[in-house]
Amino acid sequence: MIYTSTFRRIRERKTNYRKRAKLLIGKKDFVTVNVSDQNVSAQLIRPHILGDKVMASVHSNELLTYGWKGSRKNLPSCYLVGLLLGKKCIQKKITQAVLYIGKRHFTTKIAACLKGLSEAGVEMPFSENIIPSDERIQGTHIAEYAKKLKSNDELYKSRFSSNLGSGLEPEDYQTHFSEVKDKIVNDKNEKKSDNQSKSISKTRSHKKKGDSK
Repeated sequence: MIYTSTFRRIRERKTNYRKRAKLLIGKKDFVTVNVSDQNVSAQLIRPHILGDKVMASVHSNELLTYGWKGSRKNLPSCYLVGLLLGKKCIQKKITQAVLYIGKRHFTTKIAACLKGLSEAGVEMPFSENIIPSDERIQGTHIAEYAKKLKSNDELYKSRFSSNLGSGLEPEDYQTHFSEVKDKIVNDKNEKKSDNQSKSISKTRSHKKKGDSK
């Protein structure tokens, strides 16, 4: 039997080295989006042969500083995270980027984040066909679902307990989304909660022990 050695990050499905090589050769800034069970985060990264540099980053918890009361992992929040990241990129004179998903699957939540980045002014290559409708990005589907459950008080409160606990009635999702979006767009000051100054100094070296050279 012949054993073929592979890099650990390939075995763990964390890195697509063919795509990584193209990014390094093309010298293009790239965006990564990570959606977890509770939150979504996005970063603008500058590739370098000695290690990538995080130029700007946004975590969905940062939306709370703009008054966001909804879920921090759904389509509306993914869009807002992309919008906020795009604004930070523009502030740093970064106007172009490409999406890098590595071994992850492309989803509508990632597409919503791309939409936010694009509307903030960052040029990114993608087809409009992959972008969710404006109604879904604004949370219209959530509001409509809430209205259907309204007659069942117990189920309604159970499904939307987190929203109600934050003071948001899910039927008002579109209005709340628009208010938070306007705050992000019109905010002239960079939030103190932004950790990008720390992130820039950190590099993700690909020459650690056990990784490829």
